[in-house]
Amino acid sequence: MDVIKLHWLFLGSLINNIAVSTVWPLTTVYMHNALGKSLTEVGIILFLYSASNVLGSYIAGKLFDRHNRYILTIFGIVSSVLISVALIFFNGWPYYPVGLVLFGFTTGWNLTMINSLGTTVHMKSGRYIFNMLYLAQNVGVVFGTMAVGYLYPMGIGHVFTLTSVILAIYGISAILTYHKKDSIYPVKTERHTSKVKLPRPNWVIVTTFFIALAIIWIVYEQWVSNMSVYITGAGISLAMYSFLWTLNAFLLVVFQLLINWIAQKHDSLYFQIYFGMIFIGLSFFTLIFTHTYAGFVISMVVLTLGEASVIPSIPALVNELTPLEVKGKYQGLTNSWAAIGKAFGPLLGGIVIDQTSYGFLFIVCTVICVMLVIISQIIAQFMKKRVTKYSE
Repeated sequence: MDVIKLHWLFLGSLINNIAVSTVWPLTTVYMHNALGKSLTEVGIILFLYSASNVLGSYIAGKLFDRHNRYILTIFGIVSSVLISVALIFFNGWPYYPVGLVLFGFTTGWNLTMINSLGTTVHMKSGRYIFNMLYLAQNVGVVFGTMAVGYLYPMGIGHVFTLTSVILAIYGISAILTYHKKDSIYPVKTERHTSKVKLPRPNWVIVTTFFIALAIIWIVYEQWVSNMSVYITGAGISLAMYSFLWTLNAFLLVVFQLLINWIAQKHDSLYFQIYFGMIFIGLSFFTLIFTHTYAGFVISMVVLTLGEASVIPSIPALVNELTPLEVKGKYQGLTNSWAAIGKAFGPLLGGIVIDQTSYGFLFIVCTVICVMLVIISQIIAQFMKKRVTKYSE
């Protein structure tokens, strides 16, 4: 079959996330410290960034099921390169937030294309493919976050220079390796994609975990955005904060390899999701009691174990519960719901911190994760015996 090889998608996910991870670790610190914006204002900008990410993911998913995926993929990459190049020269106020919002659109677009193309690869199970793609993303984060900690003190223009170069390399790779007819042209069926509907049990479970994914990202985003100000405010350098994300990405690789091995013997996507939610909550519970860098490292290890378990499991479950004709649409929706959480996370967290304290935020995040496990498990347990599985 003339399909894209998984290792080329793996490489694309790796390169793309090296570029993306050079941007997000510095965003809150740059706007708060360099541009003089409050955490609430920063939260609004990040909300708009993620809202455009939602739009990019949704549009890309809809188009994936109907049009030439090769052209759509290259379009997203080229757009990312052009926006990143512009940010090298225009990174003050208001150019930076405008560029960031546009970059968010293309980020959502590109991620949806990679995940949706993953559904066209049938040599391995859906769980294996999505775990490997997520593994590739986080190997990319290792290099991206490592680079930003050293480049940012030299000037934000240097960061976007690296981002532009990396994205250009991804574009060249995609042009040379993604042009495979069985993956690029949608499968022709007698049913129009707009008429394909999920069985009700499938729809209930998929919707439940879409909402759960958004809430997980609202909680997780506190680490990505507001924790940068909290940690640097404690006298810890941005380079050391960036190192936490390098550690996160390295451990994600280790934990995912371990989880893949365990999954071969005990195959339960649902348990993997609940386990991940609990550990993300535990990471915030540990933050209530720690104020040292060593404590932050421990919290990051706990967070990473939770992330490695839950984040790749939800798109794998969605792939398992959706028919071929609409897999692109639902992978796009998966990324859209994640982006909704990313949109509200910094804003809601900033408001809570401004009105109360970081300690209260940590308590709220812990309680939310516990409640999320209880509610989603009750709904899934009631419905999963009646679901229709489309892909293993």
